[in-house]
Amino acid sequence: MKTFAVALGVLALLATSAQAQGKLRHSDDNKPEQKKPQVDDKAYKAALERIPESKEKYDPWGVARPAGTAKQPK
Repeated sequence: MKTFAVALGVLALLATSAQAQGKLRHSDDNKPEQKKPQVDDKAYKAALERIPESKEKYDPWGVARPAGTAKQPK
């Protein structure tokens, strides 16, 4: 009898959580769509031009390689 009561309690918890998830999903459908901000191409290009150019090439694996295997002239 005790196992039956525990099983009934677990089923009740699962049913209420599934019902709550269903309600949450349906409440999102009622919200009006939010407008996305407009992209200003001129401001974007101006911001890209303000980024300074790097003087040396970035090497992401430079730390992983030993110092002796750096760029060697051929």
